[in-house]
Formats: sequence, C-alpha cells, structure tokens
Amino acid sequence: MHFPKGVYTDVRIERQFKSSVKVVNGRIEDVNERVSSGAFIRMYDGKRWYYSATTEIEEIDDEIEGLYRQTKPDLKDDAVVKKFEVNRERLIQFDENDVEKIPLKDKRDLLLSYSDVFDVPEVKMWSGYYIDSRVVKEFYSSLGSELVFDVQRAGIFFLFALADGDKRFSESFDKSLESFEGLDGYREEVEDRLRESIDFLRRSKPVKPGRYTVVLAPIATGIFAHESFGHKSEADFMLGDETALREWAIGKKVGSEILSIVDDGNMKGSGYTPFDDEGIRARKTYLIKEGILSGRLHSVYTAAKLDEEPTGNGRAVSFTFEPIVRMTTTYIEPGNLSFEELISDIKEGVYVKTVGHGSGLSVFTMAPNMAYMIRNGRVEEPVQISVITGNVFKTLAMIEGLTKDMKIFSFTIGGCGKMDQFPLPVGFGGPYMRVRELEVG
Repeated sequence: MHFPKGVYTDVRIERQFKSSVKVVNGRIEDVNERVSSGAFIRMYDGKRWYYSATTEIEEIDDEIEGLYRQTKPDLKDDAVVKKFEVNRERLIQFDENDVEKIPLKDKRDLLLSYSDVFDVPEVKMWSGYYIDSRVVKEFYSSLGSELVFDVQRAGIFFLFALADGDKRFSESFDKSLESFEGLDGYREEVEDRLRESIDFLRRSKPVKPGRYTVVLAPIATGIFAHESFGHKSEADFMLGDETALREWAIGKKVGSEILSIVDDGNMKGSGYTPFDDEGIRARKTYLIKEGILSGRLHSVYTAAKLDEEPTGNGRAVSFTFEPIVRMTTTYIEPGNLSFEELISDIKEGVYVKTVGHGSGLSVFTMAPNMAYMIRNGRVEEPVQISVITGNVFKTLAMIEGLTKDMKIFSFTIGGCGKMDQFPLPVGFGGPYMRVRELEVG
C-alpha cells in the first residue's frame, strides 16, 4: 500500500471468525457461523484526524488517496506522531488450535453434553451458550510499523432459573479459554455451582441492612477494579478537565498502602491483546502502586495531550470503529494472607461470592448474587443483598486485607461498553479483598 508524504497514516486490517450455539432446556435454538473482514484507515495532518472503514481490502489505496485529498498537511514536529511506536512482528499463535477448524456439530454436542446436569426439580429453565472467535489483525503505518497477530477465545455460559415454592433465584456459570479443547472438563464445577445455588435458594434470607466489613471474592474484586477505578483511569475522560487532573494527580495517595491496581494486555484471557489498535505494544501499567496513583491508561493522542507515554490501550471493538482508550485485563495484585486469616477476626461481616452487576465512578455500587454472613471468623448462613455501596475514594482507603491467592477471569458473553463500542473483550480479577466498612442493604 502507498502512504502519502506530509501526513501520518495507519491501516488496520482484520479478519474475524465467529461461531455460536444456543441451547434452551436441552433443545438447540440457534447455530451460527460467520466470517467478516475489513480495514480501518486513519490519517492525521497535524490538526485533524480523518477516518475511513471499508470491507473492500483491495481498495485500501483508493481509501487512502480519498482521505489525503481532504487533508492540509502540516505535521512538522508533531507531538502526537512522536508518541507512536514502530513495531515489526509476526505473532500468530492459534493456527494449530484454530476454533474455525472445529465442526459446528462438535460445538453443539459440547453444550448438549451438559444438559443432564440441569435435570433437577428446582431448575425451571436453563439456557446454554457456546461462543468463540478468532481475530487476525494486521497493522501498517507510514512510520514503518508492520504487525500481524491473532487473538482467540472460546467459552461456555450457562444461565439457570430456580424455584422452590414461591422463592426464586437465578445464577450463572461462565468459562472462557483460548481454545475449544478443555471446555468439556467443567462438569463438576457446573454441578457445584448449581448445588450451591439450590441451597442458597432454600436457605437464604434478607440481610439486616447496615454497615459491615465486607469480603469480596476474586470476581467481585475484579468488578471493583474495573468499574470503580479502571474507568476513572482512562485518560480521555481527563482531557480538558482540570478538576479531574488535580483530583487524580500522579503521585497522590489515593488508597491503602497494600493496594496495587494493574492493567496489562499481556495477560492471557479475554483481555489479551499483544498490541493495541494503534500498533503500541502491550505493557503492564500500574494505576495504583502501594496506595499511590501511579499511572493512567492512554491512547497515543491522550498521551501526547497529557505529556505522558502510551500504554497500549488504544482499542476498537472492530474494524468499523476508531481506537479509543479502553482497558485490557485490570486486576488488583495479591497480598499475603490466606482466606482463613482474612476473615479470622471479623465478628460480623458479609462475604460476597458471586455478583449480578456492578458500576460506579464516584460511588461504587454492587449487586451481589450469592452472599453469606461472616460470624466470629467463619462463613455462615446465606443472605439476600440488594446492593452494596461505598464512596470510591473512601473504599480505596479502607482496603485492609488481601489474600495471596488470586484469579483472573475471562468471559464468554458480553464485554465492556464505551461510546457505542460494545462489547469489547476485557478481563479482570484479583484476590479475596477485605474492606473495613461498606453500606449493605
């Protein structure tokens, strides 16, 4: 392809394979397989960005020429262009276990093999999903970048609705890997989740509202890291906002000294991307390190505007969108406690094991699914909790214990949403985390 002089140009080419199977109450409802490909072209003349997306790969040079006619080249010594990396690498990892090579029949049979797990009286309805994708990306720039790499994931997701008399409860199970192989090995885990859910349905009672010490399981810790702090670390929110820049000044103490929050695109899983969609190599970025605000997430543009360095977080949900600042895998680093040590001196608290959803920027909100009371250092009876809330700043400072065991989660369904770009694959996780006090109701 031909890159004109006097402007910066990059081209991102993607080929995406996706397949999915849906089962409802043991019956196949939908089987789908599709391949799409296209390219996103960007051009920058020192003042403005120009964009074009096309599914006609052979017409990329025509698209470049069309964009160039709109520009007023004036790059000179441009700060944005200086921030781009020049990387040349071929990193194809999934040719041998390519999910595209797996027959749809095998994917269908995989889901159906779990059907009898849900053949119990308490299950009134269940649905199962198999979803996979493999994306091969190429990235070329006028500075000399030449990249070819792939990302892949495959997963199963089960959602089940339970009833016992007039009591109702719903729970799910999600497992995502990098390949189809191995997804048939989670029967025992699905059975355990269902068995615990039935027990929760039968025995749980509403919690007594109040302020409690709260212990978050790794999935809840990850949601906290992603929703309450990861989004606050995306630098495009800070452009032109002097108040936010003062509030989140690098070097400021913002949390407990045992707290470190990281974003890292090198972590294998649904957030893995060895290069972002601007050709920047993935790296481990400390957002908080030992309680101190240590970094934020950047695209090339935001890095230039804030005079910081790109972090490999310029991501787009597909070739039809421009890259914007997005998380990859965001997690809280582990501590040095066992779970038993973490809860040993809690006289009365709450343990959140699974979560329906969470959100928050200034105020953190989490809707637990399965939760339990902690009494005298032991996990006791199940309790129904509508919501757990806390001020983000105060919560960061009240983190008082982390286990040495941690977990990173990948996801089969859904993803992160921002500016109409949904669902972008991300990962998150962390250890079991103890917060001194949160509002529980």
